Amino acid sequence: MEEKRGDCVQFDNFAVGKAIRDLRKEKGISQDVLSGFAGIARTHLTMIENGTKQANFETLWKIALALDIRPSELVARIEEEIENHT
Repeated sequence: MEEKRGDCVQFDNFAVGKAIRDLRKEKGISQDVLSGFAGIARTHLTMIENGTKQANFETLWKIALALDIRPSELVARIEEEIENHT
């Protein structure tokens, strides 16, 4: 579990992956399709969704655009996921 400091939310790879996976499933698209739209390897996306690989900001930006959402919306979903599991 990640701990909070004040109002700050600590980064959590598993929360990032779950938020992306949930959004992808809500949109009804496969990892192959999302990774293609985002311009990343499917194996890379799989590792991000599993929380075993940390996505950099550029990759999160590409994934958000591929999901047809603003990057800030993806970050908000990640924050919600972290807050729900701390």
